[in-house]
Amino acid sequence: MRTALYLVALALLAGTVACTTTGDSPDAAPAAAPAPKHRIDAAWPKPLPNNWILGQVSGLAVDSRDHVWIIHRPLTILKAELNAQQKPPRSKCCVQAPAVVEFDPDGNVVQAWGGPGQGYDWPKNEHGLHVDAEGNVWIGANDPLDGHVLKFSRDGTFLMQIGKAGKSEGSNSRTQLGRPAHMDTDLAANEVYIADGYGNRRVAVFDAKTGAYKRHWGAYGGIPNDEKQAPFSPTASPSENFIPAVHCVRLSRDGLVYVCDRGHNRIQVFQKDGTWVREIFVERQTLSGGTPAEIAFSPDRAQTFMYVADGPNGAVQILTRADGKPAGSFGRMGAMAGEFRSLHNIASDSKGNVYTTEAGNGRRVQKFVRE
Repeated sequence: MRTALYLVALALLAGTVACTTTGDSPDAAPAAAPAPKHRIDAAWPKPLPNNWILGQVSGLAVDSRDHVWIIHRPLTILKAELNAQQKPPRSKCCVQAPAVVEFDPDGNVVQAWGGPGQGYDWPKNEHGLHVDAEGNVWIGANDPLDGHVLKFSRDGTFLMQIGKAGKSEGSNSRTQLGRPAHMDTDLAANEVYIADGYGNRRVAVFDAKTGAYKRHWGAYGGIPNDEKQAPFSPTASPSENFIPAVHCVRLSRDGLVYVCDRGHNRIQVFQKDGTWVREIFVERQTLSGGTPAEIAFSPDRAQTFMYVADGPNGAVQILTRADGKPAGSFGRMGAMAGEFRSLHNIASDSKGNVYTTEAGNGRRVQKFVRE
């Protein structure tokens, strides 16, 4: 049954892509377009002001003005790196940067904010950031006691919380999340899609204005379950369930929902109602699992290419979105400019430039200019 659905959905998808890549659209890329090339901009961003230093950078977004937003984990900064914050100061450097930082296209810091406040539960471990079409900033979290996402205005004014601090109530809860990793929004429908997450095994959809529950689904569009699963094996049959972490969710212009099932080295594609369309494996033979941490799309109208942050292999994989086939890659494992340690997030701007962030020991944001 699933095979038949797969073939039908794939045929429908192929028809959709054909419509969006031909015709009179001046900026639609041809089906056989070569993969974009990128080079590191080692001078971006500019040095942080105020003697700031970043911890693990765990979330990234580019807004409608091509401003770049990150969220990092201030509590992961080593005490020895915060000597200027000690009383009395032990050396000239450094102090924690606020958790949320906004950069302009030239790499200058525009503003920064974040942390505990009245009326909401600030995360114990910040994870994932999304800026919607209205400029609101959504924040996820993945500590075992982070069961919620937060919504703020651009200047950091608290607007709404979905879920609450505390343990997951399971993958079929309508009120509580389970270490939610990432968000995307469909403001035409007033909906927020949540990759839920490190504890739960689903995509959950809520009203973006009120926070009311709408729907959820698991792998292949089924009902998620929280039973113990076998460890990932690249030679095993594809799992019928997501396994932690359900690490990203991204909506394409043609109405598809892309979900990073990081534990299974795959991306699953759905319609907005949860109907399964297909799956794409990313470097499937990587034994550690974890290859699709996050995805971004090229800026042409058809979103011809998909950029995948592949942490275990230290590379950005470039796939053709129509068929999921590899088209190129850039980067390698390492600590130098243009290399990656713990590659975690990826985003693109209107010019086709690509941005990445690194958690773990990487702790930075980088820009790759489209050539």
